Amino acid sequence: MADHQPYVPASQAPAELTARALVLGVLLGLIFSASSVYLALKIGLTVSTSIPLAVLSITIFRALGRTSILENNIVQTTGSASDAVASGVVFTIPAILLMGYDLDISRVAILATVGGLMGVLMMIPLRRALIVKEHETLIYPEGTACAEVLIAGEERGLQAKRVFQAFGLGFVYKFLMGGLKLWPDVPGKALSFYPGAAVSAEISPELMGVGYIIGPRIAGYLFAGGCLAYLVLAPAIKLVGSGLAAPFGFPPVKLIRDMSPGEIRASFIFYIGAGAVASAGIIALARSLPTILSSFASSLKDLRDSRMGQALTKLRTEDDLPISVTLGGSVVLAIVLALLPQVHVNILGAILIVIFGFFFSTVSSRICGQIGSSANPISGMTIAALLGTCLIFVAIGWTGVDHRLQAISIAAVVAVATAVAGNTSQDLKTGYLVGSTPRRQQIAILVGALGSALVVGYTLTLLNRSYTYPVPETHPAFEAAALVPATAGAQAPVEVLPATMAGFRIAGSDSVDHASYQVVRVYVVTAGVAAGKYLMDPATHELRYVLDPGIGGRVHEYNGRSIPRLDSPKATIMALITDGILTHKLPWALVLLGVFITIAIELMGVQALPVAVGVYLPISTSSAMFAGGVIRWLIERRAKTGQQSIAELESGPGVLFSSGLIAGGAICGIVLAAIAGFLGSADALAEKVPIFQALGSLAQSNLLALVLFAVMGVALYRVASQKS
Repeated sequence: MADHQPYVPASQAPAELTARALVLGVLLGLIFSASSVYLALKIGLTVSTSIPLAVLSITIFRALGRTSILENNIVQTTGSASDAVASGVVFTIPAILLMGYDLDISRVAILATVGGLMGVLMMIPLRRALIVKEHETLIYPEGTACAEVLIAGEERGLQAKRVFQAFGLGFVYKFLMGGLKLWPDVPGKALSFYPGAAVSAEISPELMGVGYIIGPRIAGYLFAGGCLAYLVLAPAIKLVGSGLAAPFGFPPVKLIRDMSPGEIRASFIFYIGAGAVASAGIIALARSLPTILSSFASSLKDLRDSRMGQALTKLRTEDDLPISVTLGGSVVLAIVLALLPQVHVNILGAILIVIFGFFFSTVSSRICGQIGSSANPISGMTIAALLGTCLIFVAIGWTGVDHRLQAISIAAVVAVATAVAGNTSQDLKTGYLVGSTPRRQQIAILVGALGSALVVGYTLTLLNRSYTYPVPETHPAFEAAALVPATAGAQAPVEVLPATMAGFRIAGSDSVDHASYQVVRVYVVTAGVAAGKYLMDPATHELRYVLDPGIGGRVHEYNGRSIPRLDSPKATIMALITDGILTHKLPWALVLLGVFITIAIELMGVQALPVAVGVYLPISTSSAMFAGGVIRWLIERRAKTGQQSIAELESGPGVLFSSGLIAGGAICGIVLAAIAGFLGSADALAEKVPIFQALGSLAQSNLLALVLFAVMGVALYRVASQKS
């Protein structure tokens, strides 16, 4: 746009891509990246970090001395890749845990790195077409809001005090509750007058913060899904199945009349919710398909039209990385990926990654300009890429056990590239408004994506390892046929490993089993045994324990005791789709029940995806987010008559305080996971520092827990009520 004048004119060249800006951006990005991983695993959502990063940068650099707006923009650009990389990785890669495989740090890091760099490189050639040419039509809400925050900070300064205060409050609250066990972290009650039903709330600061940021509508949809699962479906299953005289479920390990609400969820609602979320994602994708196709066509046309103009321009504010580097680099990355055996991507996989990656990166960049990153259907586009990959595999006969791992790896790279491309477009919009140099900003994004990709792998494996527990689950010995592959050279459905385990805590409790067991991998449902890792009695060959993973594990309680779990709803859907197409080993009756629940919700005119996610998640998770949504609703009612800009709304004290609660609670959750992994149990820290014993029964009081959660909610309301 010839009439566009950025805040910093092209004729000026203040400090921009400095070493301190890159270092601060990477450090803040690592913190928010770990936080985003925890959040995405917990609830299947991430929140934009650009504005909190901008506010933190302004405050920190002002304390160190004068800085420029372009330097602050480099900080937020470098750090904001964190939530995009985290969402792409967490939405896909944990699916392999549900297929019986292990998480490998090198595989996660390689896939995340290639996807992150590819997403940035594929979006850069579109900058002139989407950001410059369509400046008036594609508003990029988060990018525009972040630019207004940076300009406001340059002119009158901003204080990040509320972010730091909330971070401290969230960290201390979570540590006292989850680490020292001074009050229950999930107060709840099974309703004796309504068999099978239960209500509970996971009263953590990060969930309240997320509920405030996503707002009352989405939080309400999520909670409605939780109510449907725990107050309708679970009691109905209990009512209908109580008369059965034999164990029934997936897997069939217990009589339905003896199941707790949590066990009903693990055996039945888990699959209903998975079917609901998968179908809702596909419906959302189908609804946006016309936009996707037209966006791709428009972007390609604009890209062709803008190449000549890009070659002639020499202004600082129009200096991009050359297209030969961006598109050529993407192809080189795909080839390198195909040559690395540990990631299970061959030449065909590399070709699919380039095709799907470029298509959905283009689509993501345009959709973000229309509706913002928060509403960008990353999971829907990933599902489409995974469906396409699996159908191609079926067409060429690649339906073996290990082909699922290859399909998930392809989907992971596409998911990360798609998420990062959308995030990159928001950052470049911010830079266009404030007058950044595109080339320098693009370098900063590449650095930020690389740093985030490396920390995501370590965070993911740490959380899974820390909360993986052997849980008693008995199954008879497998027949010999299960240990033989269907075709020569393929992977057998069941594999007995030479590794053994002994002297472990049972379900993370104080009870220790000193016997020695062999480790068994079940890759597909076999003889009624769900996919996963198990411990086998070497004498009888019976399975005695399931090594239930910390991420996506299906066992949430044992003997009335809660087991820490990170549900990873989006990755579960990817596993469900891959298994359903390539192996056909699914409880399809339950999956289809979820599908038709989604269709019924859509026919009511309600957006089904958040409701479906609520069905899949524990009601304790959605109820806590609903509390944050209610606080946001009260604040919006109070401010209804005021005229607020995008920046005032999205960078207001409530959002900044909520961002601090999210970061504090999530980082503390990771710290507690590391402590649990080191000590061997989630309760070990409280046992070594037994302050809870001095509190007596008060430490088990649900009323105390709810009162303290309400106090935190009041603090959020009071801060959010203040003027920006």
